Amino acid sequence: MPTARPDDEPDDLLMAAYANGDDTAFERLYTRHEAGLYRFVRRLLGPALAAQADEVFQDTWMRVVNARKGWMPQGASFRTWLFTLAHHRVVDVWRRSGREVTPLDDGDAPWEPDAEAGSAWARWPSPHTEDIAFWRKAGERLLHCLEQLPLAQRSAFLLHHDDELPLADVARALEVGFETAKTRLRYAMAKLRTCMGAHLAPLQTSEP
Repeated sequence: MPTARPDDEPDDLLMAAYANGDDTAFERLYTRHEAGLYRFVRRLLGPALAAQADEVFQDTWMRVVNARKGWMPQGASFRTWLFTLAHHRVVDVWRRSGREVTPLDDGDAPWEPDAEAGSAWARWPSPHTEDIAFWRKAGERLLHCLEQLPLAQRSAFLLHHDDELPLADVARALEVGFETAKTRLRYAMAKLRTCMGAHLAPLQTSEP
């Protein structure tokens, strides 16, 4: 009989149990990370490649299944490793589609946002405003702005801000140095700030 497992059992222990033949441990891992992983894959691929999201998602889990016997944490959490596998598959899809996957902004030169866009950002309503329509539109615009980022920067942003991985784990997932991950995240944030400010300023309420 499968071993009864507590709901908060760490991922690493579940993966170890799965490697030893406990299929219920895999089911627990799948349920725990299904939504976050699919969201990550879908947003990395963007609308143009959305049709391949299911394939990438399923293939990522198949790689988990195939690697279970030799899996070792090696300093990274299961979740970080899982997202690394997914990122590899997304990169493969981007390359097959002929899209650019080489990071363009890994240097140390600071990103200078457009002055007008920065001013528009500063005039946004408070995050505590009850202007629901504005913030719904802001969410839609954020997704559009994310799609404009190079893949490397989009990956760093989503892993850190959407999936809440610490920056050190973002670096592990992307297989780059800590400073490179930090730089990519900085560029992503600056570009998103510019994009959001430039396009949402007209939505601000004109009512007194």
